[in-house]
Amino acid sequence: MRVALFGTSADPPTAGHEKILSWLSERYDWVAVWAADNPFKSHQTPLEHRAAMLRLLIADIDTPRHNIALEQELSSFQTLETVEKAKITWGEDAELTLIIGSDLLSQLPRWYRIEDLLQQVQLLIVPRPGYAIDESSSEVVQKLGGKIAIASLTGLDVSSTAYREHGDSQALTAPVVAYINQEHLYECQDVHKKIYQLR
Repeated sequence: MRVALFGTSADPPTAGHEKILSWLSERYDWVAVWAADNPFKSHQTPLEHRAAMLRLLIADIDTPRHNIALEQELSSFQTLETVEKAKITWGEDAELTLIIGSDLLSQLPRWYRIEDLLQQVQLLIVPRPGYAIDESSSEVVQKLGGKIAIASLTGLDVSSTAYREHGDSQALTAPVVAYINQEHLYECQDVHKKIYQLR
């Protein structure tokens, strides 16, 4: 059983994440997705909203895939704990691959008990526009025991930050935009932008 583990702190999740999920679903037996809190980020939208948006994103994938699911119970501050939960769910024999964006590669050595984590998973790095894969970071992770593969896809040139800072809704899927409007998310940022534009 080949399981892709894709936790994301995306706030909100974008069309780029949808493309990655669709690509993963063609290559793994199961794609487990969850909304995560990134200890290196602050001021995030509450987890339940980000999980709800991920669920909508999964449901919106063009070809309905029956091997992608929101597995929110895997969410943990520590990825090692997530992997322990995954082993309980899919068994000790499951081949677990942790999916991370190229922007996180340099952070990896600072993750909790990283050497223990790298013994239990393979790593798949998804290139992100604007974040070249840093060879020195890659070497550091490999020295810690990381088994790295690079995805043969590049994420879309869209970002959650672009939406939050500039209201670029092209970055998002229609169901996610509808949810944001319904729940009145990111409104304080809109107000802040309007005040800034009036100056």
